[in-house]
Amino acid sequence: MFVQGPHLSVRLFLVTLISVALIVLDVNFPQTERLRSWLGTALAPVVWLGHAPSSLVDWASLSMANRQQLIDENESLKAQLLVLQRRSEKYAALATENSRLRELLHASGALDDTVIVSEIIGVTPDPFSHEVIIDKGRRDHLSVGQAVLDAHGLMGQIIQTSEFTSRVLLISDSSNAVPVEVNRSGVRAILLGTGEPYRLDLVHVPDTADITVGDLLVSSGLGGRFPKGYPVATVTNVEHDPGEPFAKVEARPMAHLYRSQLVLVVFKQGVGDIIGTQSASPAGTQKGGH
Repeated sequence: MFVQGPHLSVRLFLVTLISVALIVLDVNFPQTERLRSWLGTALAPVVWLGHAPSSLVDWASLSMANRQQLIDENESLKAQLLVLQRRSEKYAALATENSRLRELLHASGALDDTVIVSEIIGVTPDPFSHEVIIDKGRRDHLSVGQAVLDAHGLMGQIIQTSEFTSRVLLISDSSNAVPVEVNRSGVRAILLGTGEPYRLDLVHVPDTADITVGDLLVSSGLGGRFPKGYPVATVTNVEHDPGEPFAKVEARPMAHLYRSQLVLVVFKQGVGDIIGTQSASPAGTQKGGH
């Protein structure tokens, strides 16, 4: 047998009556404030649990958004760092190249000969041959025998040319010999390459010759192989052996044989004057001293 509960209107009346009674009690009896506080405290975990899923979803969404934002910012900063590093390296290279060009400009300004700026683009792999390759050749009016300098001194001489490049024999090569003279005293001798990059031997120097450590050796121009007056080396050691007619003299090249990248190729006066008036001059030929 199924028993029905009170009618809906009756239940509504009872709920309303209880609500009015609670309101009256709350207004007239302050003790109900304490009861309401206890009920609020007891129901707090229920309220927190009911709100927890929504808070958890909001926290997870915010965490995912913050993580993705941090990842994006990190990738962006990495990209910016790479760009700045590339720019920094490029600026450093440009500053170095600018310094080299300034040195060459100063060197070419001190010359009376016509010169052309060239770049070293290769080094011979043979360890017993001290040669470099420059990016100028016959189309730039270069020929065998021309002297090559850097901003500090004589480097060598062109021994072979092609249309676009030339091969330069350095003064440190054991087969090279440069007629020089002591800039201070005028003593003449022959400076030989030793096959070592930082040591040259000065031969046929009389034991009584006026030469000391620190003296500057310049090209004497004898033999017509090298122009006169270019710095070649500085004396680093002088030994006098009793009973020997010649002193043992060592020198160090002035040129940075294995560090310079830009060099000057010197033209003879007659050829240089002709080249200086041709249209090829914008390619880098210039008249020293102007």
